[in-house]
Amino acid sequence: MKITIIGTAHPFRGGLASYNERLGRQFVDEGDDLEIITFTLQYPKLFFPGKTQYTDSPAPDKPRIRRLLSSVNPFSWIKTAREVVRGKPDLVIFKYWHPSMSPCFGSVIRLIKRKSPDTKIITIFDNVIPHERKPGYGLLTSYFTKSIDAAVVMSRSVGTDLESFRKDIPVAFNPHPLFDNYGERVSKESARSGLALSMEQNIFLFFGFIRAYKGLDLLLWAACDERLREKNIVLIVAGEFYEDDAPYKKIIRENNLGDRVILMDRFIGEEEIAPLFCGADMIVQPYRSATQSGVTQIAYHFGRPMLVTDVGGL
Repeated sequence: MKITIIGTAHPFRGGLASYNERLGRQFVDEGDDLEIITFTLQYPKLFFPGKTQYTDSPAPDKPRIRRLLSSVNPFSWIKTAREVVRGKPDLVIFKYWHPSMSPCFGSVIRLIKRKSPDTKIITIFDNVIPHERKPGYGLLTSYFTKSIDAAVVMSRSVGTDLESFRKDIPVAFNPHPLFDNYGERVSKESARSGLALSMEQNIFLFFGFIRAYKGLDLLLWAACDERLREKNIVLIVAGEFYEDDAPYKKIIRENNLGDRVILMDRFIGEEEIAPLFCGADMIVQPYRSATQSGVTQIAYHFGRPMLVTDVGGL
């Protein structure tokens, strides 16, 4: 089968890129002819909350990746659609996560369908309704969802959200797959030695970029409890702040948590993930809202227990 995935991939960083690259590699390993079309520009700098969108890691040896699409340049939408039609894929897969991508993705699909109406378009949804809601997001989501032929959702809650926009297309539920592309398990002793952590400490890990809906403040307030102080618990916060870090650091400072909270407030490279997870006693996800989480799947891969709030697909 000839397949095109359109979405985030190298040289962009993060879970979206890792997911698409791992999915693409699986298709290639099973004998399919697959390429990923990714962005020349994903987010304008003005709208990206982190420090950089790009990875320093080398490109994967497979699948094939081409950079054609700008999220804000309609001429690139036309070019991308033309290239897809020229390639005559049996299936085009979009990876959708935010309404800001709707004009770009929805227009590319319509352009493909205009020239090749029989091309099947499937979307894998991370979210249908974003965690942070703003005026106009509903209209943007509707524009995109009206263009697709079928969907895959990775949590029941996302499937319910999708029903509010489309009830006339096939929707498959498939839980978020394991992230097995961050290396093999290492012993706790080896992981902690590399992180300069003691085996006497009880290590809790909060992992991933930081936004209000992820509830890091709730975890920090919980860490103030004297019962936890007595258990020699150390919290590692490993991830880049995508919002103002001052309120979080204020909680740490004013409650004397400095010796019990290790802040790795930056993007965590792929080679650092295995030691962090394998060195932890527990992965904590105190989210206020959630659909599904790639962090959960990394924890499963490394065999680590999780403490999560009962929200969304967690």
